[in-house]
Amino acid sequence: MQDYRKGYNYYQKACEMHGLKPINFQYYMMTLSEEQLAAYNKSANKQLHTPQNIVKIP
Repeated sequence: MQDYRKGYNYYQKACEMHGLKPINFQYYMMTLSEEQLAAYNKSANKQLHTPQNIVKIP
C-alpha cells in the first residue's frame, strides 16, 4: 500500500502544478486500471526477489 500512496502523492503534486484539484485517495485507488495494477505488482515482485532482499536461514 505504501507504493500506491507514493503514486497518489505524485499524482497530487502533478495536479497542484497544473492548478487542478486532485480526487481523493479512495477514488484514486478505485480508478486504477488493470494495466496499472499489473505494472505495480510486477515492480513489487522484482523488488521483493532481489538478492539483497532474500534472507538465508542457517
